[in-house]
Amino acid sequence: MNWMVIKLLKINVLLFVLLIKFNLNAQESIRKSGDFFQIALPASAIISTYFYQDSDQPHWQFVKSFASALIITHSLKRIIQKPRPDNSDKFSFPSGHTTAAFSGASFLQLRYGWKIGVPAYLLAAWVGYTRIHANRHDFWDVLGGASIGVGTALLFVKKYKNNKTTFSIDKLDDFYLITLNYNF
Repeated sequence: MNWMVIKLLKINVLLFVLLIKFNLNAQESIRKSGDFFQIALPASAIISTYFYQDSDQPHWQFVKSFASALIITHSLKRIIQKPRPDNSDKFSFPSGHTTAAFSGASFLQLRYGWKIGVPAYLLAAWVGYTRIHANRHDFWDVLGGASIGVGTALLFVKKYKNNKTTFSIDKLDDFYLITLNYNF
């Protein structure tokens, strides 16, 4: 079931390694890797929905989750107007990069389980670290972005149902009927 999502995450890690290998400036590599994964995680999430089509319409779950996360994040940036640590502008809280990364990671975890979720969350946490390291956000900005990404996923995302197997127990008069069906 999860082989394609695992492949997508492996591709993300491979691209990350290549990014660092070919960029000799370590500071720039760290920043660029955060820029990369804030796009790669949501992209992996939406791509995964086309491999696991079911009646839950997973692509719409992702779109609703991701879009609402971005709308909330960018609305809060304009309302709060917290200066960035490097004083480049007043749109520090919450971190948009972290919102996007955690939105993608949360979708993957909630939809397909912790086997996919753990590496996705580690990559999303890396994005948060890169934003602090680049002096664009502080801890609270990153935590706010992560909370929005996870929170909107919790609202809209349902676990993937593999409808191939069904199990039921029924009582008929004085006996029980146990049924196990597997659809090929």
